[in-house]
Amino acid sequence: MQKIFARPATLLDTGFHFCPGCHHGIVHRLLCEMLDHYGLRERAVGVPGVGCGVFLYDYIDIDVCEAPHGRATAVATGIKRVQPDHFVFTYQGDGDLGAIGTAEVIHAANRGENFTVIFVNNAVYGMTGGQMAPTTLLGQCTTTSPAGRDSRNDGYPLHLAELLAPLEGVAFAARVSLHTPAHVKKARRALQRAFETQLEKRGFSFLEFISACPTNWRLTPYQSVEHIEKNMLRAFPLGTYKDTGAPASAAAPEEEDTANAVL
Repeated sequence: MQKIFARPATLLDTGFHFCPGCHHGIVHRLLCEMLDHYGLRERAVGVPGVGCGVFLYDYIDIDVCEAPHGRATAVATGIKRVQPDHFVFTYQGDGDLGAIGTAEVIHAANRGENFTVIFVNNAVYGMTGGQMAPTTLLGQCTTTSPAGRDSRNDGYPLHLAELLAPLEGVAFAARVSLHTPAHVKKARRALQRAFETQLEKRGFSFLEFISACPTNWRLTPYQSVEHIEKNMLRAFPLGTYKDTGAPASAAAPEEEDTANAVL
């Protein structure tokens, strides 16, 4: 019998610490599939920020350099400049990247640093107890917004892909989701484009993954998938916002029925 599906060689054979229904494990697998595909294991460096993805070194068989909270893109800049032949990526959540790390990511993007940012957006501070994040939806209840996020006091959800795409140093910026197998396949293709951007030395690449956090959303894994479909994709439209290596017609966000789903 022919074996057609297996664990990627770069993905260590160990159990994840992530909560049931969390999508971080899917992102880890996709990363490892791409690292294997391009033969990057021996010259890849991952830079996780503080958050649920902080234990990257426990699961992916590559060199990993931990960064202080919010400083992953600054650390990645140093690594890539000292070791330009290495494949460097950050792995960050909405708190690490969208709050304390906004200055670092904006300036790294604007400089066109030739590394890749993996941004996992679950609209809540997952590791520290479910507080409101910069990407928390309007009306969403968290431990620090028990009555729901109110734009009058808390502002609006931050759209990182749209914010970074117009910068001249950005070569690739996209947003994908992980809530269905079809979307995972699209996410894999987008991740491949992000990898190619760095390998072709075209500049800064950014890929945002819409991800579930059932524990802090206080939903079951199945309900979390419904929440992404009905609410998250309405607030965060999927698509490729910039790709300097693709035809102009492919640069606009893709049209998806799920992006316009009603509550």
